[in-house]
Amino acid sequence: MATKNFIEELEWRGMIHTIMPGAKEQLEKEMTTAYLGIDPTADSLHIGHLVGVMILKHFQLCGHRPLALVGGATGMIGDPSGKSQERNLLDEATLRHNQEAIKAQLSKLLDFDSDAPNAARMVNNYDWMKDFTFLDFIRDIGKCITVNYMMAKDSVKKRFNGEGDGMSFTEFTYQLVQGYDFLHLYQTMNCKIQLGGADQWGNITTGTELIRRKLGPEAEAFAITCPLITKADGTKFGKTESGNVWLDPRYTSPYKFYQFWLNVSDEDAKRYIKIFTLLDRETIEGLIAEHDAAPHLRVLQKRLAQEVTTMIHSREEYEKAVEASNILFGGATSEALRRLDEATLLQVFEGVPQFRVARTELEAGVPFVDLCAEKARIFPSKGECRKLVQGGGVSMNREKITDAQRTVTADDLIAGKYLLVQRGKKNYYLVIAE
Repeated sequence: MATKNFIEELEWRGMIHTIMPGAKEQLEKEMTTAYLGIDPTADSLHIGHLVGVMILKHFQLCGHRPLALVGGATGMIGDPSGKSQERNLLDEATLRHNQEAIKAQLSKLLDFDSDAPNAARMVNNYDWMKDFTFLDFIRDIGKCITVNYMMAKDSVKKRFNGEGDGMSFTEFTYQLVQGYDFLHLYQTMNCKIQLGGADQWGNITTGTELIRRKLGPEAEAFAITCPLITKADGTKFGKTESGNVWLDPRYTSPYKFYQFWLNVSDEDAKRYIKIFTLLDRETIEGLIAEHDAAPHLRVLQKRLAQEVTTMIHSREEYEKAVEASNILFGGATSEALRRLDEATLLQVFEGVPQFRVARTELEAGVPFVDLCAEKARIFPSKGECRKLVQGGGVSMNREKITDAQRTVTADDLIAGKYLLVQRGKKNYYLVIAE
C-alpha cells in the first residue's frame, strides 16, 4: 500500500464534496477497487472530465485499484442529472470507437498495463447490459427499488417540476441501470466505491441501496463525490466561446489548450493548481505565496499551464506552445515564427487584422512601403510608414525593417503564404498571399 491517504490527499486539494460514512475506514483497511463512469458521447474527453480522471489517478497513486467505466449502455439512454433535455442516442459502432479513443487518452494518466495488483481497468457497461432482457431486468432489479425512492431524487424532481420537456420512461430508469453497474462490479470485481461529481450523488446512492437490498445489509458499498468545478465568476468551467476545451489535439490544439490554463483568473489558478496537477502541498503553497507577492508575474498560471499541458500532451508540445505565445508577447525570433505550423500560426494571430494580396505581385517583388500603405492598408500613408520605419518601430516576420524601400518577395513568406507585420509594440497585421 502507498503511504498517502486518499481522502486526506483529496481534502486538502478541495476535491471532496460528500463522503458516505464508512468509506474512509474501508480505504484504510485494504486495497480497494473504485469506479468512475465516463460518458462516451465523443471520441475525446474534455477538461470537464479531467477532475474525475485526476481522482482516479490519485486513487491509484494511493495504492488502490481504479476502474474507468465507459457508459456504453447508459450512453444509449442519457443521464437526466443536471440536464433539461433528452440526449441524442449513439449506435454501438460509434460507442466502441469512442471507447478506444478515450482509453488511449486515459492511458497517459493511469497505469493500465503493469502487472501491479492495482493496475487500472477499463470496462464498458454495454458488455453486461446488452444480453439482459427487459423482463429479466424488471424482475431482478426493478423490484428492489421503489418508485417512491426513485422519485425522491433531485435530478428526477427537477424534471417533474417543469424543467425541460418532462422525463421519458427511458431516462427515469437511468438510475436503475447505473445502480446495476455498481452491483455488477461489486459482484464481479469486488468494487466497493463509486466516485463521481456531486450531481451524481442520487444515481450513486441508488447503486449502494440496490447492493444492500439485493445482497443484504452486510454487503458494504460506498460513495465519494467531488464538487462541480466552476469559475470564480460562477460560469461553467471548461467552456470557451468556441466550445469545450478538448484533450484531443484535433479538436483543441496544444497551443489553445495551454492558453486556456494560462489565462485563468488568480482566484481560479489557486484552486485549479491543486485539482489538475500532481504537485505536492508544499510546492503549491510556495507557488501561491510567490504569486501573491508579485501577481503581475502570473507565476501560478504559468506553472499550471506547464503542468497540465505537459501531462495531457507532452513536454515538447508545451515548449512549442510557450514559443508560440512568445511570438505575441515576448521577444521571439524570426526562426521561432517560421517553426510554427500553419494551424498554430493562425490561432496565435486569431483576431488580428488580415489583408490579402496577390501572390504574383510578391513574386515580382514589391517595396515594403508600397505593400503596407497601398496593397495592405496597414499605414494610412507612405509618409507615416517611412517615419515609423526610421524610428525603428516596424518589423516584418519579427525582424526590424530599417529601409522602407526594402523589397518584399515570395521568399519572405512564412509557410509559403503569410507575412507578419508589426507596428509599434502591440499592433500586429497578417498579410496573406493568394
